[in-house]
Amino acid sequence: MARRRLRHKLMLGLVLVAGSIGLLATGTFYGIYSYYISGKTTTRKLEELQVVTLMIKSLNAFDQGSGNDYDWLVLHVENTKAQLAEFRKMNARNVQARLDPDGGEIENGLVAQLDVRIDALEKNLRNANNKPNINQDRSVTLRDDPKVREAHEEARLISETLRQALIDDIQTSGRESSAAIRRTIWIVGFAMGWALALVGTMLYYFRVWMFQPIRELQAGVHRVHTGTFDQPIVLASGDELQELADEFNAMVARLHAVYADLARQVNERSRQLVRSERMVSVGFLAAGVAHEINNPLASILFCSEALERRLQDVLAALSVNKNGPPTAEAEVLARYLKMIQQEALRCKDITQKLLDFSRTGDRRKEPADLTGLIRGVLEVARHLPSSRSKNVLFEPGGYIVAPVNSQDLKSVILNLVVNALDSMEDGGQLVITLGTAGGYAELIFADTGCGMAPDVLQNIFEPFYTKSRTGKGTGLGLFISHQIVDQHGGTITASSAGPGTGSSFTVRIPLQLAPGVSDAPGNDNDPEPAPSVLTFPGSRAAA
Repeated sequence: MARRRLRHKLMLGLVLVAGSIGLLATGTFYGIYSYYISGKTTTRKLEELQVVTLMIKSLNAFDQGSGNDYDWLVLHVENTKAQLAEFRKMNARNVQARLDPDGGEIENGLVAQLDVRIDALEKNLRNANNKPNINQDRSVTLRDDPKVREAHEEARLISETLRQALIDDIQTSGRESSAAIRRTIWIVGFAMGWALALVGTMLYYFRVWMFQPIRELQAGVHRVHTGTFDQPIVLASGDELQELADEFNAMVARLHAVYADLARQVNERSRQLVRSERMVSVGFLAAGVAHEINNPLASILFCSEALERRLQDVLAALSVNKNGPPTAEAEVLARYLKMIQQEALRCKDITQKLLDFSRTGDRRKEPADLTGLIRGVLEVARHLPSSRSKNVLFEPGGYIVAPVNSQDLKSVILNLVVNALDSMEDGGQLVITLGTAGGYAELIFADTGCGMAPDVLQNIFEPFYTKSRTGKGTGLGLFISHQIVDQHGGTITASSAGPGTGSSFTVRIPLQLAPGVSDAPGNDNDPEPAPSVLTFPGSRAAA
């Protein structure tokens, strides 16, 4: 479905508004123009009527004064002819200007008749003046001459008719003006009604097309300003505002992802800082206490071993003298001495680990074959008691070389393998995957063990934090592993769907090949090592 562009909507509204304004303006102009034409027509007709009135007065002057005064009568006839000529000019001008309702047709006919009658009046008046009875005894006045009287009466009647025609034109103009005004009122009223309906409709659609979307955009921006990123702007206007809302939602989604990533990084850096501070404290503590503890531990271990040897000598002498087998008390003494030795060695091992780690710096890193390194660690791990009846599947993704400190990385791998084996029951499986992704060597340790709760995942790399299923451990293994991987410029992460669902640890180490080994094995043409399945002694597969 094609989107209705906002500019098209605005253009449609503009066209409708312009049409309404045009209709209203046209109706108003039509009314004003009609009124103007009517007024001008009336004014011109009144001017013509004034001339015709003067002409009638000149004709009516025949009945006034002396009836035998030829010059006086001729003067009025000349005035009448002059006024008729003036009327003819005015009427022609008005007809040309279209200010005559009937186009001057009636006036032209009456003027032609009146012109003939005035000429006849003038001629008859001249003939009557030459008659003997009029010139000599004046027994008959000039205006009483039958032909003069007849011509005068006809001229006067035509003049009256002409005046009435002008009055009719004025009335016609008034009626047309009234009709034009009524039509103007109808047009303007319709235009006003149409404009009001259009304004109401446009206000409604502008609210739907513009005001409401703008309010939604404003509300969305305010939500983002207050830190709410999970409420996108929902618009269905099908125009640029919807596209703007979609782009804004995409921008907010990216911003939310960046914000979440920054929050995660800040949290991770804070945790690393806390770990570093704790490790510094542990290092100082270990460095200060180890020497004080190691000496008593050495004495305890030496004394327990000496007692164990003397006890063995005493038991051997009793056996030689045939005084009977070792008593139960002797067995308990032997077991307790062995326990003292083991715990003393365990304490020494803990302090040694702390001392070693507190002295850890930027150790030398050399290109190492990660596949062989992992295989070597697994060969050692197969002899551990916790590896019995458990399967380890190693899937290398190629011959991968990375600059690492082999001993440190072996410690990390061994620690992750031992933790996975300790977390699994008999028949459990650990899958180790080795590959590359984004310039990093990626090691994934996925087991089918006891899994981890969210609170355990959050604190799994903290020092002295342990949730071992066996109840053993100091809580330093993963912490030290995290520090080693971090010193390599990599990352180590843990994930689990919950208790009873197994766990997965991912170690990422940067790939930085040494100069001169860019053509080392590991390209796409090299054969991939086959997966290794290590079944440790006592497993069901070996049975």
